Amino acid sequence: VQLQASGGGLVQPGGSLRLSCAASGSISKINVMGWYRQAPGKQREQVAFITSGGGTNYADSMKGRFTISRENAKNTVYLQMNSLKPEDTAVYYCVADQWRGSWSQYRDDMAYWGKGTQVTVSS
Repeated sequence: VQLQASGGGLVQPGGSLRLSCAASGSISKINVMGWYRQAPGKQREQVAFITSGGGTNYADSMKGRFTISRENAKNTVYLQMNSLKPEDTAVYYCVADQWRGSWSQYRDDMAYWGKGTQVTVSS
């Protein structure tokens, strides 16, 4: 499975960005897609996930500001980020895996990772 992310960039505080990630290859191996992020000097953290059936899970700090969605026909997942803050500055990684039965089963060990895309929130 290959994951190609796009949409990162520089945005002012309070602004919005939308990240996209297209999956290709052995798509049958995945039914969960999502995003992690890693800020400079910090540990990688979960952002949001979505199943092929539309079930979602968000990190608490992203709830209400970030929205994850997907187009199954295009094998593409999106992350709409609103009200961005400087602390959202990070490299965002698209990830994919099979459903493990519960969201708590996902740690920093997703089966497939894309190359990161940089998001910088700064005035």
